Amino acid sequence: MTIESSLVIRSAVVTDVPILFELIQALAEYEKLADAVIGSAQLLEAHLFGHRPYAEAVLAEVSGKAAGFALFFPSYSTFLTQPGIYLEDLFVLVEYRGQGIGKALIAHVAQVAVSRRCGRMEWSVLAWNQPAIDFYHRMGATILDDWQTCRIDAVSLTDLARTAV
Repeated sequence: MTIESSLVIRSAVVTDVPILFELIQALAEYEKLADAVIGSAQLLEAHLFGHRPYAEAVLAEVSGKAAGFALFFPSYSTFLTQPGIYLEDLFVLVEYRGQGIGKALIAHVAQVAVSRRCGRMEWSVLAWNQPAIDFYHRMGATILDDWQTCRIDAVSLTDLARTAV
């Protein structure tokens, strides 16, 4: 049996939250950011499946076993005046890499974007992650050198919010 015949890409359901959280932790380990995972499976469940979902996830399964995931949410381009999709995470477990699963996941999210008439799909990649950069180039992505990611953490966010008029 080939991986293509046993690969399933499907929308995550609430019972997938524990495995999704395990995959998020594995991603953090891979990115050398394990200490940055301070959330919980309970919060993930609330944010994916609560009364106001903030994101969506798809799961890649090979012969019924979780092999990877993609998590994404809506974005918007004022210049295009069109919705988009921001791909927050794309991850495939090490033992499943090089078998087309990452491509299948990103193609699935692209299909979602096209079906929703999105103008683009965007994501970030760590500068040191050359294998991912090469993979994204092969998928047709442009790596934008002239844009930098900005982030305000929770403490600074609260401080900034207090200054609102």
